[in-house]
Amino acid sequence: MAQLDLLIRNGTVVTAADIVRCDVGVKDGSVALLGRNLGDAAETIDATDKLVLPGGIDSHVHVDEPPFQGVLNVDDFRSATRSAACGGTTTIVPFVQQEAGKGLRQSVNAYHEKAEDNAVIDYAFHLIITDTSDQVLGQELPALVEDGYSSFKIYMTYEGFALDDRQILEVLATARRTGAMVMIHAENDHCIHWLAKQLSASGDTSLAQFPKMAPMAVEREATHRAIALAEIVDVPILLVHVSAREALEQIKWGRDRGLKVYGETCPQYLLLTKDHIAQAGWEGAKYLCAPPPRDRGNADFLWQGLAGGLFQLLSSDHCSFRFESQEGKKAHGPHPHFRKVAPGVPGIETRLPLMFSEGVGKGRIDLNAFVALTATNAAKMYGLYPRKGTIAVGDIAIWDPEREVTIRHDILHDNMDYTPYEGMTVKGWPVVTFSRGEAVWRDGKPAGKPGRGRFLPCERPEPARPLGRSAQ
Repeated sequence: MAQLDLLIRNGTVVTAADIVRCDVGVKDGSVALLGRNLGDAAETIDATDKLVLPGGIDSHVHVDEPPFQGVLNVDDFRSATRSAACGGTTTIVPFVQQEAGKGLRQSVNAYHEKAEDNAVIDYAFHLIITDTSDQVLGQELPALVEDGYSSFKIYMTYEGFALDDRQILEVLATARRTGAMVMIHAENDHCIHWLAKQLSASGDTSLAQFPKMAPMAVEREATHRAIALAEIVDVPILLVHVSAREALEQIKWGRDRGLKVYGETCPQYLLLTKDHIAQAGWEGAKYLCAPPPRDRGNADFLWQGLAGGLFQLLSSDHCSFRFESQEGKKAHGPHPHFRKVAPGVPGIETRLPLMFSEGVGKGRIDLNAFVALTATNAAKMYGLYPRKGTIAVGDIAIWDPEREVTIRHDILHDNMDYTPYEGMTVKGWPVVTFSRGEAVWRDGKPAGKPGRGRFLPCERPEPARPLGRSAQ
């Protein structure tokens, strides 16, 4: 009888800290042995000239949520996790959105029902907080943190989502008491509304106006304010989908003060610009997201932030609003006002190949940083480490670093009708993805069975621990 279930031979194993040539032996869904001459296995893979990496963690994805601004998210847990697995990701952390008239626990239970028979890979949940009542903050959230939901997301913009400063302080205080991590979408809602009104009055309501409605100063101000509020409460925060160098400067300002301020960015802010949105006609809707992509020189600063440690996470912020559908981005007509186009782009499958090709392949980050930014740091940030995010578990992606792929939507596996990266050629692609030792992507085809994915209760993350000092 074989000693191991899976043996990966002759590969280069990469973690957030090390690079070593060795074999990897998997037994009962976990890595049992690292070394040479590991014995027999039920399956042996020759990984000569390949990289053996931890499976990616995409910790910011929108899956099967209620309609946003009347627009349907078309990816459910089956299609989203299938697509993620095909791109080398083995864990996702989507959001539970509290629906009007429902308790937070009811919403959590509803998302479990959506995921249980459909998820191909493992998953945890963040909680979106829109209700700051005593019932939610005093009873529901503490109980949910105990049960493994230890990260909250709050918004500083969007009607029905945006919290005012007092409400933000209350959520931050709850996070401090319970040991949870707070994720913040930082844009100044009042400025966005005021600028949108001025732009609409000009008579030009084309998509090119969207980035003008939310310039860097809108993100910069909200980022600074979020950091100041967190300092007052003495609680760490994570700024999500940071798009602008001016917001990154605020994160550096907070870090230089000794504050625990974390940052996340996304491929769209590294590879797209506001010029993509400003294209004539409807084409720009493919690239419209919030915050918007910035000017051409902005991405250089974000890459420096990734390489220099100002960013801890690289997530996709996957949103599945179809381009040509009347239930998607055209929900408000074929030529909608720039405020009436749902902001968001897909990217759950392309996140890792884009980051590998543009980051590692072009010398902007090294292999260890790639693993840290796309897997290990997310596991630590959200209370999943060391169960996820390291080669010690059976979540493994074998990469061919020389394989060139031209991205086209027809080779991807989501439920979308486009990719914003159509026609882009990348170098480096996962050839096999294992989740708990089982292949979920192999030989260019999805291999995972829907429903095999498991829910992952999250512990209270160490990065969320307060400094224990008062604001100066």
